Amino acid sequence: MKENTKLTGPIIVTGRGIGYFESDRFEEDIEIPEGLLKTALNGDEVEIAVFPKKKNLRQQGEVLRIIKRTKIRFVGVLEQSGDFFFLKPDDRRMYRDIFVHSSKSKKAKDGDKVFVEIISWKDPDKSPEGRVIQILGRKGSHEVEMRAIVLERGFDTEFSATVEKEAQKIKTGYPKEFEVEAAKRRNFRGTTTFTIDPQDAKDFDDALSIKELPGGKYEIGIHIADVSFFVRPKNALDREARKRGFSVYLVDRTIPMLPETLSNELCSLNPNQDKLTFSAVFTMNENGEVLERWFGKTVIHSNRRFVYEEAQDILDKKRGDFYNELNILNRIAKKLAEKKFAAGAIDFEAEEIKFELDKDGVPVRIYKKERKDTHKLVEEFMLLANREVAEFMYKDEKKTRQNKSFIYRIHDIPDRDKIAELSVFIKALGYHLPIENGTISAKDMNVLLKQVDGTEEESLVKTAAIRSMAKAIYSTKNIGHFGLAFKYYTHFTSPIRRYPDLIVHRLFERYLTSGQVARDEIALYQSIAQDSSDKEISAAEAERASIKYKQVEYMLGHVGEEFNAVVSGVSEWGVYVEETETKAEGMVRMRDMTDDFYELQRENYAIVGTKLKRKFTLGDKVRVKLVDADLDKRTLDFVFV
Repeated sequence: MKENTKLTGPIIVTGRGIGYFESDRFEEDIEIPEGLLKTALNGDEVEIAVFPKKKNLRQQGEVLRIIKRTKIRFVGVLEQSGDFFFLKPDDRRMYRDIFVHSSKSKKAKDGDKVFVEIISWKDPDKSPEGRVIQILGRKGSHEVEMRAIVLERGFDTEFSATVEKEAQKIKTGYPKEFEVEAAKRRNFRGTTTFTIDPQDAKDFDDALSIKELPGGKYEIGIHIADVSFFVRPKNALDREARKRGFSVYLVDRTIPMLPETLSNELCSLNPNQDKLTFSAVFTMNENGEVLERWFGKTVIHSNRRFVYEEAQDILDKKRGDFYNELNILNRIAKKLAEKKFAAGAIDFEAEEIKFELDKDGVPVRIYKKERKDTHKLVEEFMLLANREVAEFMYKDEKKTRQNKSFIYRIHDIPDRDKIAELSVFIKALGYHLPIENGTISAKDMNVLLKQVDGTEEESLVKTAAIRSMAKAIYSTKNIGHFGLAFKYYTHFTSPIRRYPDLIVHRLFERYLTSGQVARDEIALYQSIAQDSSDKEISAAEAERASIKYKQVEYMLGHVGEEFNAVVSGVSEWGVYVEETETKAEGMVRMRDMTDDFYELQRENYAIVGTKLKRKFTLGDKVRVKLVDADLDKRTLDFVFV
């Protein structure tokens, strides 16, 4: 290889200030020491020079220049030193404190949690200079920490006056617009229609309608809030929705993609109100077969707002509001699920936890969220609509030979190396996952998931399996969805909370009305797809961070208590354990395992004592005692009982 080969791309930087650059031209990541990062931060797009390989050493390189900064804003706590401050960032991958002069502190005080923007960083041997954008408040308070989690991941907690004003203007003119628009649409106001959502939901973006037809057939409508009627291309609401990409769901709140004037009022399919919708309507039989399909703009009137548990109670008791309609939909949904799994869909259903918070936002109870038939009912009909819309678009493009740009939801086949690691992991737990030509079949994966169903290691196996899969993303190129075993799939059903769905609505309406996509638009939609895929990851990280924070906060009140747990991982520093009820994960550190000298056996995913041969391996049930909970670091320290 030539000396100092140059490469460009994103860099990964750890909290220790070590960079790693991945390239297909090298077997392992190129390591870049802190002194050669040239101020590059995690996620930055950089140009690097690769040094000639030295014998018995890892391939190394250096950053030549930063092409594009990914992140320049950080949340953290200010520490005062004379006439200036240093920000200790919450982001552990930010390896340098940020210097903030008192003139740029907005009069923040020592110990305040603030949001800071880097304004200059020319010398890599010195700290970057920053300015305070927002003072969040004193660290540790519920409101401050939840806002910090959202801001840290690039989401705003409030809407600008311009955006709010535009939303209010739309609301004011809507009554007159509705009458004109409703007359143009297919009318479903006389058809039995209802929504089924969580208890705390405020934005209802999907409703189901059902009408019995002769010959044992049913007309089933999946009606989706017509957000595209309100949020037009390039207006302030559209720019804001694209910037956010998604609504963000924390343990106690939703940070909406759209102002509440739209998300909770105009667009939301609230009961006993006429609403504008974009619908997928199917004639189906009891076996879940689609006999006819129709797509288009509609107007509906929801007869009832159901909570999942309430609708389930009606199904269980076989009586109550709209029991007959719910029962028919439930039977057909089960048929759809059977077909999906028979075709090779992977059952990744995993346990979720919920929090009960007191008036100050402090968790007083953590409990497992029960997944009922009514959850699956709604899910199956949303999957049906998403699949049918994608199939219609894909096949129509092939039939008409027109270049129809569209945004699909795709899921690639698993990476060979990750599948090999998963197989070893599964073997360490005492199970078998067949691999053929470096790949697995969905059938074999489902067999494994059924084997671990109800066992202590079920959560571990499902988590490991999900991590081995490729990440589902948005793309203008359809390759199908491996996890769902669908040849065609998109996201059509949640435009209130997902920007890609809004774009799908716009494009789908254009095609249904014989509109064309200009060539220069195609690149735009691929850019939106890529950007949305990135923002989806950030939204998920924010959700997980809020859960982790509240788990540790809950455990603060239980230091000194004993718990049942499962070994969830091993490392050279100790054993990771997951508490059975709260799903809170912490570590038993090697230094606290004083009854023997323990060593890590990587190939067996185990830690073994050299003298007594006591062994801790993945999936082991253990009894542990909580000895420390650190809310700043979000860590829990346990010892074995």
